[in-house]
Amino acid sequence: MQDRKRLEEGLAHETQIAAQTGDLDTLFELMREGEDVGAEIEREMKSFAQKLEKLQTGMLLSGENDQTHAILTIHPGAGGTESQDWAEMLLRTYLRWAERNGYEAIVTDRLEGDGAGIKSATIEVNGENAFGLLQSEIGVHRLVRISPFDQAARRHTSFASVFVYPQIDDEIKIDLKPEDLRVDTFRAGGAGGQHVNRTDSAVRMTHLPTGLVVQCQNERSQHKNRASAMKQMRAKLYEFELDKKKDEERKVEDSKLGINFGSQIRSYVLAPYRMIKDHRTKLSVGDVDRVLDGDLDEFIHAFLVFKRTGKTAGDAKDDLPD
Repeated sequence: MQDRKRLEEGLAHETQIAAQTGDLDTLFELMREGEDVGAEIEREMKSFAQKLEKLQTGMLLSGENDQTHAILTIHPGAGGTESQDWAEMLLRTYLRWAERNGYEAIVTDRLEGDGAGIKSATIEVNGENAFGLLQSEIGVHRLVRISPFDQAARRHTSFASVFVYPQIDDEIKIDLKPEDLRVDTFRAGGAGGQHVNRTDSAVRMTHLPTGLVVQCQNERSQHKNRASAMKQMRAKLYEFELDKKKDEERKVEDSKLGINFGSQIRSYVLAPYRMIKDHRTKLSVGDVDRVLDGDLDEFIHAFLVFKRTGKTAGDAKDDLPD
């Protein structure tokens, strides 16, 4: 059903693009004939560009877990009430972003701060590509503003960290393919009676992709030993996959940055001037209120372009696939 939904959405996008292209062709033709349609063309071109950018953003999502739901956590840095208030501002931003994009956002954990703000928050963001899009927000966010909590109205710098995890199904599926197994039989040793020692009843099983080896020789029947070895192999593969998941989780945890100067990914400056700058993509936006109200699409798109090409969005347009 998910695959069908994706295909249907793709077809719908193609229909919309074709319709908008036709409308623009008509407007340009009317302009060539002397009609005053400049304002309509500007409006349609802006809508068309936004649609194409959104489609391009979806095209840039190719990671293993990009299409999954996401779990987003927010923690304030040092600074007490200032940082806790900033963390709450970010929480509102992500809830508004989810609402704007049609995602279901559930605050599963919220720890209130001392006096104002929050000490931590966790949000489940449910919807296709949620993790792939929100990866752009992983890191430390820095705020510079005139503090509403400072009677002297001084400028303060606050930090908060954001981390995003993919919502992964905990179920581990073990698919043992016959071509991945090498089965060797040999004569069992030790006390087991004449029949055990005189026939190749013992079984050694090797899983070629992982190199895991099990063997069984306690039964007189090779068939029973093979069945027992298969059970052992399934158990070993389960443990192997479990260890892999733990390693992945450990890598994710190790990738977190300290919540302080020098590790920020984005700066939000509200005083003495108003500007938001992403330090990875070099993208700057002057409409601070719009971004804090959840309009993160420009930053998300720029990050995905940067991740794919290693360049800023402006430099990498010609390098993206058509």
